[in-house]
Amino acid sequence: MAALLVFVVFLVAIVLSIPIGVSMILGSVAPILMMARGGVIPQIVDNTLSGANSTPILAVPLFILGGVIMAEGGISKKLFNFFSYFVGRMTGGVPCAVVLTCLFYGAISGSGPATTAAVGAMCVPFMVDLGYNKTWASGLIAVAGGLGVIIPPSIPFVLYSLATGVSTGKLFLGGVFPGILIGLFLMAYAVFYCATKGEDKAKIKARLDEISKDGFWPLFKDSFWALMCPIIILGGIYTGFFTPTEAAVVSVFYAIIVCLFIERTIKFSALPAFLTSSVKTYGGLAFVLAFATAFGRVLSLTHATSAVQDFIVGNFHSSVSVLSICTIIFLILGMIMDTGPAIIILAPVLLPAVKMLGVDEVHFGVVLVCCLSIGLATPPFGLDLFVAGNISQDQPMDVAKKAFPFIVAFLLSLALIVYVPAISTWLVY
Repeated sequence: MAALLVFVVFLVAIVLSIPIGVSMILGSVAPILMMARGGVIPQIVDNTLSGANSTPILAVPLFILGGVIMAEGGISKKLFNFFSYFVGRMTGGVPCAVVLTCLFYGAISGSGPATTAAVGAMCVPFMVDLGYNKTWASGLIAVAGGLGVIIPPSIPFVLYSLATGVSTGKLFLGGVFPGILIGLFLMAYAVFYCATKGEDKAKIKARLDEISKDGFWPLFKDSFWALMCPIIILGGIYTGFFTPTEAAVVSVFYAIIVCLFIERTIKFSALPAFLTSSVKTYGGLAFVLAFATAFGRVLSLTHATSAVQDFIVGNFHSSVSVLSICTIIFLILGMIMDTGPAIIILAPVLLPAVKMLGVDEVHFGVVLVCCLSIGLATPPFGLDLFVAGNISQDQPMDVAKKAFPFIVAFLLSLALIVYVPAISTWLVY
């Protein structure tokens, strides 16, 4: 009964539009105040403080800061120019270059909205100048921007690691092939669309000739430092040279050195504004992360986790069936809940149960993050829809209509990721 009270109070608070962090605290104290179960109030305070006192948690704001600096430094344009040199002239090549840019930029920012904003601000006007439908271009960016939370280093993977104790490095490896697979499906639909609807080949050729007029090596030189960022960060993690948290620090210093001293695309006076922006972005999530520890402790003391585990094990008898249901739940939650809080709340509750049915912990994390990344581009609250709509001056629902075929392509790739675990685990084990 106490476990049920925790969830009821929490869900009612969410329905009443009370912030996630406050809702978690209300759910945590409800069984203590009403039933004298779930610990004591001082323990809630101690757990909240211990939740905030975590070294790995520093990776989140630092990756955000590194992404902000890279975005303001014009890195997305350099990446797009580089990829368009190789694929831009084929049918659907410009949209494919956009997807590739999102894939690679995601390895810099670790954030879906940041990827959508940075790549979209440059690519949407570029595509409109070439004759592509403005809203269609925004729909492409809204969905492709979700790759930013799948391709490592991914902030949601860091949160999943914090919530469950699963290795961040393993999660980063697990996201590589799924991110590439989703990108390929998005590009396949873009090629199909352009082949059936047509493109202004003359305009495209003229713009690409302008981009590549000096040849490959000058273009490569111009893009070199942007291309090296994820290689340095991920290479350092996988070779054991530094931890994921230390990699976040490296990403910030790398971004500052490249954008301030090498490319000279930002000024030193702009750095305080970038710091402020990163803190504002991370501030709300930091409270949720701190409160999540107390919330999880109360769930454990009221045996809520055990109840969920008994229900899942008692009603599902295979990894396929439980993953199918979890995928549907995650897709629905992704439409109405932000990625960070959803991971912090769901992962520690569900992971012990699904592991008993043979679901790999890395595979489960990849499926969870992929489902929630689709939610970034689905109404009513898909954040990437609002970011992309703001760039193109379109209503989010109009962008959502054009994004729908891309979402279908995303879902097709998701089905492979869900039912073929090796896509997520082959690099890990």
